[in-house]
Amino acid sequence: MRVDIKQLRQARANKAKDGKTALEQLNTLQGKATLTDAETAQVGELETKVDALEAEVADLDKQIAAEEKKLRRTALFGSSTALGGPALATVVNDINPERTGGFRSVAEFAVSVRNAMTVGGLDPRLGAAPTNFQQNQGGSGEGFLVPTEYREQIWALVFDDQNLLGFCNPEPTQGNSIAIAKDETTPWGASGVQAAWRSEGTQLIATKAAMTGEIIQLHELYAFVLASQEVLDDAPRLQNRIFNQAANAIRWKAFEAVMTGDGKGKPLGFMNAPSLVTVSKEAGQAASTINVANVLKMYSRLLRMGGRPMWLGNSDILPQLGQLTIGNVPAWLPLNQPLAGAPDGGVFLGRPLIFNEHSATLGALGDLTCVDLSGYALATKAGGGVDFAASIHLFFDYNLAAFRWIFRMGGQPYLSAPVQPAKGNNTKSHFVALEAR
Repeated sequence: MRVDIKQLRQARANKAKDGKTALEQLNTLQGKATLTDAETAQVGELETKVDALEAEVADLDKQIAAEEKKLRRTALFGSSTALGGPALATVVNDINPERTGGFRSVAEFAVSVRNAMTVGGLDPRLGAAPTNFQQNQGGSGEGFLVPTEYREQIWALVFDDQNLLGFCNPEPTQGNSIAIAKDETTPWGASGVQAAWRSEGTQLIATKAAMTGEIIQLHELYAFVLASQEVLDDAPRLQNRIFNQAANAIRWKAFEAVMTGDGKGKPLGFMNAPSLVTVSKEAGQAASTINVANVLKMYSRLLRMGGRPMWLGNSDILPQLGQLTIGNVPAWLPLNQPLAGAPDGGVFLGRPLIFNEHSATLGALGDLTCVDLSGYALATKAGGGVDFAASIHLFFDYNLAAFRWIFRMGGQPYLSAPVQPAKGNNTKSHFVALEAR
């Protein structure tokens, strides 16, 4: 006769809960200095109840252990028709087994975790001792760590070079904080590394780099996804949900912090940083408008020392940009212009324009920004550092598998304040925004 290991585990949990309640009542009564006759009788009843529950839990533990042994042998020596056999995943590729733990796809790994949770058949690739590296803190821990290859795949999806995070300057670290050395001097300033003219035979005057230290703390960003049996049975949908959708959510949340984070439990966004330059609106300028003077002044305040200058804007500003001309030349070149390599938002004043959902709506501070994201230090865990685990303990009675990613990242602009130009009075920065109108 087949025994349902799920029912055994649930029965044990119920008995343990009853035992905890009875034991707490017993301890409360025994802690009293004196007891009434009724309380003394109640102590005896609770003692009997606790003893009985203890014996029942011990018996259930033996049954569970016996069933786990049977299921483990089934997984090791062949699937059992009595158990209905393990679910199958569609194999999408065959990668290095040393990095994948022997799993040919993340879907195959996820289905093996589901089988361990529902059927009880422990895939030897999940629990093979002593070389097992997937299991996290054993059977009583969080679940199973996802193999290295699949952790790095989602990391690559989040920090794709074609997305906004990929434009930031990475600062990898093995710890939970990183010390960066900032050099905020300029070639035309009075400090830092300098060049000078000399006459023949005169002494060279040495200069040195003016470096200042800064500690960037890494913060936790997580995604927590539940997968039903229907999704687990459909490997392509599973691959999309636990990789692509989770990566999109994490990517969006991460850059939202890079742009607007307050630095409290998250990165300091450039819109809240002291180095942000805010260009004033024109006198008498109508609300919710952008004019040529605005954008030219913004572009003039961008600190251009290498990097990749670009414009970031909310698509709400598109009707305004489409009307801007300098002489007879449009300031914005849309995608229907024959310009090779034009980004999704076209070209604005000769620089890429990227429409995104992080920029503020038309008329608010940050609806249009001129930025060089290489001026932003983005601290992340080195080597695709992401804790990616699948749980076999949560929601097992709902037949749901849980997948969890924890990223550690921090960040802030390199500049602590706008810099003075070589000539003129208007300060410059890697990040320039237009005043609210």
